[in-house]
Amino acid sequence: MSASAQPASPHVMNTYGRLPIALERGQGNRVWDVNGKQYLDALGGIAVNTLGHNHPQLVPALQEQIAKMIHSSNYYHVPLQEQLAAKLVERSGLTNAFFCNSGLEANEAAIKLARKFGHDKGIEKPQIVVYEKAFHGRSIATLSATGNPKVQAGFGPLVEGFIRVPMNDIDAIRKATEGNPDVVAVFFETIQGEGGVNPMRIEYLQQLRQLCDERDWLMMIDEVQCGMGRTGKWFAHQWAGIVPDVMPLAKGLGSGVPIGAVVAGPKAAHIFGPGNHGTTFGGNPLAMRAGNETIRIMEEDGLLQNAADVGAYLKAALERELGRLPGVKDIRGQGLMLGIELDRPCGVLVGRAAEAGLLLSVTADSVIRMVPALILTREEADEIVSLLAPLVTAFLAE
Repeated sequence: MSASAQPASPHVMNTYGRLPIALERGQGNRVWDVNGKQYLDALGGIAVNTLGHNHPQLVPALQEQIAKMIHSSNYYHVPLQEQLAAKLVERSGLTNAFFCNSGLEANEAAIKLARKFGHDKGIEKPQIVVYEKAFHGRSIATLSATGNPKVQAGFGPLVEGFIRVPMNDIDAIRKATEGNPDVVAVFFETIQGEGGVNPMRIEYLQQLRQLCDERDWLMMIDEVQCGMGRTGKWFAHQWAGIVPDVMPLAKGLGSGVPIGAVVAGPKAAHIFGPGNHGTTFGGNPLAMRAGNETIRIMEEDGLLQNAADVGAYLKAALERELGRLPGVKDIRGQGLMLGIELDRPCGVLVGRAAEAGLLLSVTADSVIRMVPALILTREEADEIVSLLAPLVTAFLAE
């Protein structure tokens, strides 16, 4: 990168460990920086750019909407909200939706739903079961639900009312909640993203659903990162044949336009009444148009099947090239949400991959994470492997 185009942000708070890259434009799964260097985007804005960059149907639809109306207050009906809510209800088997701006806000709303569910039953201090290594956001409440001491450090006192358990251990959750009448909900990601691309087992999800029914708890599934077709179904929990009571969504729902949603089933659909929750920007016409168009294009272009097929192809190729290397502990995930766990911290690979023309991330210190757009082709999957495999091999040999 030339000195004249070295990006800097001296007036922006220093909250990110940024690479010395400033992206200028994108097309499909390719992006270019301000110096004209091209990258293959295997990060997709961290599972956000469902349709890739500059999609030929999404862009004109958003341009049309901007010319009509970007924002209106929720004092009035927003017809595009009802259209998107109906689409989400139909695809999830749930009842209704509340729209906000982000995954954090969606998860905050879920926590509020659980607490009011408890208060409505006469529980003074409701408690919610959450998980080790979970990540639900960076507000004080969602940070308290998160299972990462590093991101919690310096922000105490945290919010009380959370019981933390390990994943995939039904006996552990039974033991942690035994004799506790104040538990109102279980809150989890089907596949943990920031925690290291950790999937819940299908049988465990089914056991959880049964336990929630037995105990009259809300099952609240955070599908912010693993939802919206990323695993090959609309929502990752659908592989287990279960239906949640509360489902936060965000990231890929708007293909890059900020959007969040909480979709609720019969048990939770009418907990909130007027005045219980709200938002200024949430559900604005531009975000709603983005959500509606994203779902339409996903269906017309068969992107759920593409995510399943190309994701399986990419995972198999990674296993073939890297699976037997000493130092590679696991290659896991589903669809186009994949992680490669190494036996040592590997954050340096983010910069090395970018130098080689590949964008990805490292999460949980030692897990290479790839969440590309759902339009990824097999040829691009091959290119990811051809760029990444030599970097991982060389890194592990150091």
